[in-house]
Amino acid sequence: MKQLIQNLKTGETLLEEVPTPQVRRGQVLIQTRRSLVSLGTERMLVEFGKANLIAKARQQPEKVKQVLEKIQSDGLRPTLDAIVRKLNQPLPLGYCNVGIVLSVGEDVNDLRIGDRVVSNGHHAQVVCIPRNLVAQIPTTVSDDEAAFTVVGAIALQSIRLLNPTLGETVVVIGLGLIGLLTAELLRINGCYVIGIETNSAKCQVAMQSGLLVFNPSSGIDPTKAILSLTNGVGADGVIITASSQADKLLSQAAGISRKRGKIILVGVVDLTINRADFYEKELTFQVSCSYGPGRYDDEYEQKGHEYPLPYVRWTANRNFQSVLHFMSTGQLLVKPFITDRVPLADYNKIYGDLNSSVRIASLLVYPDQVALNSVTDLRRQTYAQRAGTIGIIGAGNFTGAILLPALQMAGANLKIIASAGGLSATVLAKKFDISQSTTDYRQILSDPAIDLCVITTRHNSHARLTIEALRAGKHVFVEKPLAIYAHEVSQLIENQQKSGRIVTVGFNRRFSPYVRKMKVLLGGESEDKLPMNVVTTINSGFVPAASWVHDRAVGGGRILGEACHFVDLITFLTGSRVVSVCMNAMGRQPAETSDSASLLLRYENGSTGVINYFSNGSKAYAKERVEVYSQERTLVLDNFRRLTGYGFKGFSSMSGSQNKGHTDQISQLINVIRTGQNGPDKVGKSEQMLIPFADIINTTQTMLAALQSLHENQWVDVSCIGMTGNQQFAKKEE
Repeated sequence: MKQLIQNLKTGETLLEEVPTPQVRRGQVLIQTRRSLVSLGTERMLVEFGKANLIAKARQQPEKVKQVLEKIQSDGLRPTLDAIVRKLNQPLPLGYCNVGIVLSVGEDVNDLRIGDRVVSNGHHAQVVCIPRNLVAQIPTTVSDDEAAFTVVGAIALQSIRLLNPTLGETVVVIGLGLIGLLTAELLRINGCYVIGIETNSAKCQVAMQSGLLVFNPSSGIDPTKAILSLTNGVGADGVIITASSQADKLLSQAAGISRKRGKIILVGVVDLTINRADFYEKELTFQVSCSYGPGRYDDEYEQKGHEYPLPYVRWTANRNFQSVLHFMSTGQLLVKPFITDRVPLADYNKIYGDLNSSVRIASLLVYPDQVALNSVTDLRRQTYAQRAGTIGIIGAGNFTGAILLPALQMAGANLKIIASAGGLSATVLAKKFDISQSTTDYRQILSDPAIDLCVITTRHNSHARLTIEALRAGKHVFVEKPLAIYAHEVSQLIENQQKSGRIVTVGFNRRFSPYVRKMKVLLGGESEDKLPMNVVTTINSGFVPAASWVHDRAVGGGRILGEACHFVDLITFLTGSRVVSVCMNAMGRQPAETSDSASLLLRYENGSTGVINYFSNGSKAYAKERVEVYSQERTLVLDNFRRLTGYGFKGFSSMSGSQNKGHTDQISQLINVIRTGQNGPDKVGKSEQMLIPFADIINTTQTMLAALQSLHENQWVDVSCIGMTGNQQFAKKEE
């Protein structure tokens, strides 16, 4: 299928061939018939993409601060690489979609195949959208009209925040599409509406609809005119739908407002507020957020939890329904706003002329037929089968920034990559010369040519996908954590033992050349029976509370999902495994998803480990620090960039660029897979080059036991986690 994307690095707008998305639980699969080009929003994105790096920085000054902080903590080269990667990520365009339902996911019971619906889907032939962002179209509303629903909901939400009463005077500043819709909805609400717009073509459209409009560029002073019309009182409310970098719009809005009036901002403007303007009139100012309550809330959008109507009368979806109702009754007329209808293939007729002064609303018209292919072939030449063929499930930031460069450097044979939406997989496939992209990971599991399945999805799917891959006879590399619930541990052990396949986890720190040097300095394998003390401090940084990593059922929490790295690191350095753990987290009643905590570890050989994982530290301080105390000697590893030794003969320090071991781990993994270390009798030998499966299970159990320890406020025996499978596994390991 085809999808429109914006290249933020070059500014190009492209129609990309991507695999068709798969319907998911709580979502609706829709074949697009129309989509509306939001000229203001999409013009901003295109202009941002075409701007040079300095101009981009000027447009986002808050990002400049983040860049400077990252340079200070990680260094210049990693920061520049991160910026380039970010700009190389294409942005899907569009959010006003009309189509017919192709399929519904589990838990969607009120829509059927063939229903006409609106959604906030992208400009793509097929989209998969959460149920709460989909609304059914009344039979009396055409596809062209329905395409205005989402932008209409944006306008409607601003009016709900203003809450005007019958007969009040409301001024709309900016008469682009959203401004025009706002004015029409205000009139339906019984308000006296005045518009302010500098574009003469837009003024003409507004006046044809019967709106009183003032154009400052024609010499009229809108403030004086409005004060005159209201007998010196001023407007009861002002809604700003314009986008401008000038700081005068807020002052203008304040000037035309009555005392104790209300100003609502929908557009993008400079937020420099003159206190005197607002103080003397006791004005209220509020920013309107998109379609309404529920927007950007994962509980509402992704999990489908509707807000109860008696407590939240108008949500995003109910605003969709209201706009459709106004259209169906003939109260809201949108056809006069349609400037042109363009076939999807001719998209450049719109995107090549976004600055047109006469264009109000443009519609993309889609073909009636679409090829529903879950796999897209990207190589022109026939794929050449070789030993050690790899399929990747997951195409997120880590995959593109770290994993794929490491796989490419190791000479890996990459055949196919999967992502839920298809776009990210296709982009990475093109960049790293991968033969195919897909939205159906089962294509990887069922392909007999695939030897190794690489899993980099969200944490809650790691155990399930690993088990599925093992049952399909694949070796598995899975990003940490291996599991987020105790019952998954025994299932993983059972399936690994039955399959005889390699399972390794992205615990890359032990593969860092700095850590390998530490192991040698500490005596290598001969030191494993001697206890030592290891202290790790992780200055992890703040992650917003709404992030999926904090969701116990999805990310498992940052301690479970990230601190496991350092359990494995200490296990490697001590040459032993954890027997018990105690965890204490910050706060009076800390939750298991707390991201500021300390873990105490006891090892079989008498070693102890301390993991201080904190999210409340300064970004200027190094992110990771490892200290080892053994036999009157001390090693300090600072942010995987400098290793300092105290009490060691012939060694004082080692430094260089930051190296956390990703490349070395992947290189060893590919070597094992390529050389045919794939039989049950060879797995043990392979583990000597990788990570022993027993270590992986022990680390997984340790993290789950740590959460249990937090609840019980006591030390917890690690071997109790997933005990049935673990008892059998432990005997076999011994």
